[in-house]
Amino acid sequence: MGVIIVTDSASDLPSDVAEELGIKIVPLNVNFGTESFKDGVTISADEFYGRLIDGPVLPTTSQPSPGDFVEVYEQIPDDVDGVVSIHITSKLSGTYNSAIQAKNQINAKFPIEVIDTASVSMATGLIAIAAGETAKKGGSFEEVVRVAKESIEHTHVVALLDTLEYLQKGGRIGKAQSMVGSLLSIKPMITTLDGEVKPFSKARSFAKGLVKLKDFAKEKAPLASACVIYSTSIDSATEIAESITEHLSEGNQPMVTRIGPTIGTYGGPGVVGIALLSS
Repeated sequence: MGVIIVTDSASDLPSDVAEELGIKIVPLNVNFGTESFKDGVTISADEFYGRLIDGPVLPTTSQPSPGDFVEVYEQIPDDVDGVVSIHITSKLSGTYNSAIQAKNQINAKFPIEVIDTASVSMATGLIAIAAGETAKKGGSFEEVVRVAKESIEHTHVVALLDTLEYLQKGGRIGKAQSMVGSLLSIKPMITTLDGEVKPFSKARSFAKGLVKLKDFAKEKAPLASACVIYSTSIDSATEIAESITEHLSEGNQPMVTRIGPTIGTYGGPGVVGIALLSS
């Protein structure tokens, strides 16, 4: 029956793309005080950002339990060639560890490879897509694992933030802490390196930050795939997407995807970023 891809909601993988490639998404938990929601299942992006911006309580997140993964893995037919489970960096979330625990708890009749992408959002999503496309073409379990792991080495994510407030309050700021207190009106830009959030650059205005995103895409060209991510500013995301189309192979278009509740908890409103998979 081929190879099944599993990922988590912190990949921000659009549901239609997941459905097309048969990718299963395990949701993380988003909590507003005592209220708990399943990312993308019991709370939508619109509902989430409405509460984030206007509500009195800042959200927190928590990883899926090992039991959540066990439930997904046990629903997979025994005659598949294997499962490749592709997840958010283990340095920012316990999701990878939950998947490992689940793998060790069940007596699966197929191999399960759990992969730490060392990244977030659609950088993880692009890796899952590459693996899913390989699986859809009939790639073997070993080939799908190889494509996923090789894609990690060629994937990049950079985000332009309106503020570091949410990242700092959420405790996920990492090495970008050095940017706090020196920003004033400067817009922070972050990336992930070695699985951690780190400073990428500082832009003197949001518009100049968008230029830096475009320049980064050009620097990493040619691109095998690309995605522009945004939390609340789709117009800026569309502008970026139009500018980086030329760096993709002919006929290939960048995706434009909204950042979901898990990543949105730490990015906040006004985020625009790019996830790239270099050729």
